[in-house]
Amino acid sequence: MRIKRFFGILRFFIIVMLSLGLTAIAGCGYATRSVISQLYKTIYVRPFLNKIDITKETSVARRYQVYQPLLENDITREVINEFILDGSLRLAKEEDADLILEGELVDYRKDALSYKGEDDKDVEEYRISIVVNLKLHDISKQTILWEVGSFVGDTTYLTQASESSAIAEAVNDLARRIIDGVTDIW
Repeated sequence: MRIKRFFGILRFFIIVMLSLGLTAIAGCGYATRSVISQLYKTIYVRPFLNKIDITKETSVARRYQVYQPLLENDITREVINEFILDGSLRLAKEEDADLILEGELVDYRKDALSYKGEDDKDVEEYRISIVVNLKLHDISKQTILWEVGSFVGDTTYLTQASESSAIAEAVNDLARRIIDGVTDIW
């Protein structure tokens, strides 16, 4: 008798769980696409400009700006790749685009986060931060839809890891945040 009741309860829970699973798969009409794809179809990404002044003295702790050669090209390429992956907007030539995204690289930072050893002189972990200024133009209305300064993508890495792979991760983080910013402004 107990076994029969146990299997009856088990069968009930299995049916409920399957029903909930099918409902979740079918969805309830919620869309993750942004409103931007209804208003605009295409975008052109202008090549990012390097506006880092490497001769400018900034502070006692950080005497001069650091720069990674051709970082602005990597940012442009990754932003384009992220738009392709996202699919909300198609890439187009500048003259055919509904929107134009322009950006400028304004800072590259490599800051120590943690130290190892008793004397705290050896860095164990760094944070790479890439800072850009952005503008999103609506071509048909001749307006700026979105403008943001000091937009940051970053990552941390241990000194055992490669700095170049950390830079690539920071560029990827920046590109994802840019696409989220562009597609979520409505």
